[in-house]
Amino acid sequence: MGTSASDTITFAIRGPIEHADLPGLADRVCRLLGANTGCIAYCDVAGVAPDAGTVDALARLQLAARRYACQVRLRNASEELLELVALMGLRDTFTE
Repeated sequence: MGTSASDTITFAIRGPIEHADLPGLADRVCRLLGANTGCIAYCDVAGVAPDAGTVDALARLQLAARRYACQVRLRNASEELLELVALMGLRDTFTE
């Protein structure tokens, strides 16, 4: 069964992402996911630094999404970010 347009949402995160930013980012995204339970959430990461902090933030968002029966997929990810996601063992966690 495919996903219809009404089952998808899109949001963007911008960097740099500092550790102190994670609670606020998670709160904002959780409110969005809570209002769209069961959706595919496309996260635009264009221009986000390909570093461990970014991957940590994305992994936390994916974990939070599961609480709402959602899945986060990456959009506009740089090759470097995708390589880092794979290196950290999270390749199968995100689908672009």
